[in-house]
Amino acid sequence: MLDWWLPPNVSTFGQEIDWLFHLIYYITGVTFVLVFVTMLAFVIIYRDRPGRTARYTHGSTPLEIAWTVVPALILVILTMLSVPAWSRINMHVPPADFDVNVTAKQFNWQVNYPGSDTVFLDEMHVPVNKVIRVHLRSQDVIHSFFVPQFRMKQDAVPGRELVRWFEVMKPGKYEWPCAELCGFGHSGMRGWIYVHTPAEYAKWAAENLRAGAKPAAAPPEAEPKKEEKPKK
Repeated sequence: MLDWWLPPNVSTFGQEIDWLFHLIYYITGVTFVLVFVTMLAFVIIYRDRPGRTARYTHGSTPLEIAWTVVPALILVILTMLSVPAWSRINMHVPPADFDVNVTAKQFNWQVNYPGSDTVFLDEMHVPVNKVIRVHLRSQDVIHSFFVPQFRMKQDAVPGRELVRWFEVMKPGKYEWPCAELCGFGHSGMRGWIYVHTPAEYAKWAAENLRAGAKPAAAPPEAEPKKEEKPKK
């Protein structure tokens, strides 16, 4: 396969996407070679030569039917192969171990965790081997949540909340660019997703999420009692 030129897959559903990608790549590659070789052969065989006159040909109806039906069948087969993966990844969100809110705006990612008021810019921290459910919104224009190693790409559309998920199998730091031209500062709109081991994430959450929560209101202090003067 062509794994050597793709970013390493760290997602649980990435293998299915890679398989479909490679299949489509091989089909288009073989088609390109056949078309190019045929065109080159025709250029050589039917080149202009002294004493040769051009003649009209109507073509071949069976061949025209064949090169219309065969691509159509290939597309139908690819669709049938893609539907199970598409349905599992995009039409069904599995029960989540972890939720995170992401708001895209020109030109950064704003990340918020349920139960905390802290907003993190251009960085997300999640635990490894957990289903992460992302609630994706856009504040202004269309942006695109894209992490190549996760095999995940989803547009953030103004006025809508889209829920997508991923489960990462390997801890690490992964680049998180915007993959939709969103304005003058588009090239600088990128963040980082940090995937931690359970212990590392627990430590990060204790240091960052709890500190961002609103402190409970302190009970009102009791007024000191006035000392009574002794009676004469």
